[in-house]
Parts: sequence; structure tokens; C-alpha cells
Amino acid sequence: MRELLTKIKNNATSSGMKLLYTIIPLLILVFIFSYVPLFGWIYAFFDYRAGYKLFDQVFVGLRNFRRILDPYSGFLNALQNTLVLNGLGLLISPLPIVFAILLAELRQKHISRVVQTISSVPNFISWVLVYSLAFSFFASEGLVNLLFLNLRLINRPTNVLGDPNVSYFFQTIMLLWKTMGWSAIIYIAAMSGIDQELYSAAEVDGAGRFQKVWHVTIPGILPTYIVLLLLAVSNILSNSFEQFFVFRNPLVTSKLTTLDIFIYLRGIAAGDFAFATAVGIMRSIVSITLLFSVNKLAKVIRGSTIV
Repeated sequence: MRELLTKIKNNATSSGMKLLYTIIPLLILVFIFSYVPLFGWIYAFFDYRAGYKLFDQVFVGLRNFRRILDPYSGFLNALQNTLVLNGLGLLISPLPIVFAILLAELRQKHISRVVQTISSVPNFISWVLVYSLAFSFFASEGLVNLLFLNLRLINRPTNVLGDPNVSYFFQTIMLLWKTMGWSAIIYIAAMSGIDQELYSAAEVDGAGRFQKVWHVTIPGILPTYIVLLLLAVSNILSNSFEQFFVFRNPLVTSKLTTLDIFIYLRGIAAGDFAFATAVGIMRSIVSITLLFSVNKLAKVIRGSTIV
């Protein structure tokens, strides 16, 4: 018996090592593309000039980091735009949960599947095409303005794409339209993992549909939401390039210049690589700090480990 157990243990160890070996190529790729580029952070401490070797660069210490707080650098405006736009994205993050619950509670399942499919399609449309659609509908000569003018609801066309007063909210609506259906799929999958006996027990206790959603469904998908919220908070200073880059124009550039776009304009377009690298370092540090802070807060609130 002991020999059999030893053989089983050795086979399990051998299988585990084989599985471990299969991820080595992936770990190598992650190291090459995610960790090796961190060596470039050293250029934030030099007055970088293209064409010169690293040891020929002038060491300037923290000068590029001090430039970040210069009110004329444009960094503070980009930071404000990033926090507001991504913060609004966090505020609407519970809406996919509501949408997923409504789809799950819909009695006509064929209608639910059709709505789920249609609402997921925008996720696969590039932001360039989304901008083309938005321009066709909301530009001064777009479909919406022409319709309202013909119905005499407005006296003159309104260019929503060029109005800085509504840029934040318009971009939030576009983000919600593009991502809500796809995000709802994640919560629908989470709901499928809830023990059905909990619903049966709730029915025995006399719970209605709303009570079952409130006391069973929402607590069941809450861990999934918290994990996604943690990831979103850690990326609150990132993930803001494609959408706002294509929607930028001279009228709303002060509202849609986020940190990613700011780094691109200062680093790639203007050639100020050292300053752009310093901004990228600060953004990474803040993002990691936010991730651990929110994770710690989640542990305190729920009393368990989230990630």
C-alpha cells in the first residue's frame, strides 16, 4: 500500500512539473516584454538626447520629476481629465450588473439571448469606427441635428463632439454603450455559478423575485464585481488612449487630453523622452499604490482575501 501511494505521489509530482514547464515560455515572454523595458526608466534621470549612449547623457537627478508639478507643463490638466473620465467610468460600473440581472430575469429567454448578443457587438468595434458613427449622428450636420431641425425642436445645430461642457458626460455615455453588453456577460457567467439551492431556500422562505435578486443574486456576484473594481481602480490612470485620442479636436482638447495622450504627445511627438518617462514612472507608482490600498480596504470590508 505504501509503495502504491509513493508511486501515485511521484506521478502527481511528475505531472505537476510537466504543467509547470509548459508556462515557462509564457513567463519568458512576460519577462521580455514587461520587465526588460523597465530598464528604460533610467532615462528619466538624464537629460536624454537621441543618438548618444547612456553614459554620454547628462545626469539631472529628479529634475524631470519636479517638472511634473510645473503648472505650465500641462500635466495637472491631463491628470484631472484622466481622474474625471475614468472616475465616471467607475461610477457607471454597477450598470452592467443591473443589465445582467434584467437579462437573467427576463422570462422570454430567446429575447434575452438576442438582446445579449446585440448589446455585446459594440465591444468588438474599434474606437475609430465608433467615432465615425458618432460623427455621423452627432456632428453639426449629423442625423440627430437634421432630425431635430426638421421637427423644429432646435433652432440651430449643436456640435456635441466640439462642446467642452459636455465632453466628460458624452464620452462616458459612449463608453457605457460600447462596454456594457460585454461586461454583462461576465456577471451572467458569475450568476450561473450560484448554487440553485439558495434560490429554492429563498422561495421556501417566501421570497419574491426582487428579494431573491437582492439577497441571493447580488451577494453571489459581488466578489466578481469587487475583483473587477480592483482592476479598474488600479488602471484609473491608464486605459484612456484610444477612445479619447480619436475624439480629440481643437475644441475639446483641454478636456480629452489624458495622461496616456499627454505622454504620447510629450514623448513620441515632441521628443521629450526623459520627461515622458518620468510621468510614466509616477503613473505606475500611483497605480500600484491604488491597487494595494483598495485591495486592503476590500479585505477589511469583506473580512476575506480578494486577490
